[in-house]
Amino acid sequence: MKALRNSYPDYFISKNKIELDKGIDVKEVFEKIKGKYKNQPLNTEDGLKIEFDKDWVHLRTSNTEPIIRIYAESQNETTADNIARKIMQDIKEFI
Repeated sequence: MKALRNSYPDYFISKNKIELDKGIDVKEVFEKIKGKYKNQPLNTEDGLKIEFDKDWVHLRTSNTEPIIRIYAESQNETTADNIARKIMQDIKEFI
């Protein structure tokens, strides 16, 4: 098993969240994010997923808390963290 696992690349996930004030229109925020990243492949099946070369970020609201969850994945931990931070900065600008 170890040899099989070692034949695959490592991936790192950065898990984050932004707390939302009452009255924030998350759909509008997501539309603005989609507009900003319109040249990237986007998936809106469950929230908003933005794909980059080998990396991605997924945004979704919680059904139980007033938050947006932000998950970023990359082969490099620093890159995953930087992608998540950039998207969080974008969200804060649009709120």
